[in-house]
Amino acid sequence: MPGPLTALELRARKSSPEKIVMVTAYDATFAALFDQGGVDALLVGDSLGMVVQGHDTTLPVTVDHMVYHAQAVRRGARRAHMTVDLPFMSYQVSIEDALRAAGRLVQEGGAQSVKLEGGRDYAAHITRLVRAGIPVMGHVGLTPQSVNTLGGFKVQGRTNKEARNIVDDAQALEDAGCFSVVLEAIPADLAVEITGRLSIPTIGIGAGAACDGQVLVGYDLVGLNPAFKPKFVKRYDNLGESVIAATKAYVSEVRSGAFPGPEHEFAGGLRVVPEATPYAANK
Repeated sequence: MPGPLTALELRARKSSPEKIVMVTAYDATFAALFDQGGVDALLVGDSLGMVVQGHDTTLPVTVDHMVYHAQAVRRGARRAHMTVDLPFMSYQVSIEDALRAAGRLVQEGGAQSVKLEGGRDYAAHITRLVRAGIPVMGHVGLTPQSVNTLGGFKVQGRTNKEARNIVDDAQALEDAGCFSVVLEAIPADLAVEITGRLSIPTIGIGAGAACDGQVLVGYDLVGLNPAFKPKFVKRYDNLGESVIAATKAYVSEVRSGAFPGPEHEFAGGLRVVPEATPYAANK
């Protein structure tokens, strides 16, 4: 069986008509299922802070969290490339911090590449990581780690100034050595402009159909959170509703005594023989 796709193979998709398909995963079970479904890349995203841990933002996520979840995803993935997010404050302070954090994700977590948010401000960080042998995926547009600066999870690049900044940031990421770049929550025509300018693939989430690939949060893809309905998400199933229905059936059967039935029980085993009483022994 061939090994996981490499960063170089994903980069080469820029000149291919075949789009890159990426999904976030946080555990071995879903990683294996998405991998068998044919995705090209699994992103161990710091979105786990919201999707798995229940936070309102990604900011509480640590490098230790990312290593733990990366290890789990690595066990489930076979063919898909695995990239892992550098979480908030793991790289912003210094290039040395970025090297240490990225090194842990590769050495301990099994990452084949890392992803970081931001543009020109982190070009030197990216160059140093690539020089150290760590492929880097960039991320511009809506950058969730900057949610407090952005004033919430809002579409970016709607003004000419914002759009120009995003174009320049994306170009800086390519120049710094990124093998691909995620475009999140930007107008479709801006994504067309950036995708046409770059020689590396763009992977969109809420950025229209012109990108060289697409990424969705795995839990959104299969509908595990019925209450979360952003415009850019398409649900390909409604597993959340199925899980609730299955749980209600389980609760009902346990309470009624219908489960477990004889078919769920094991035969044989210890047979308890009552002890002889002193009276019985003396007769």
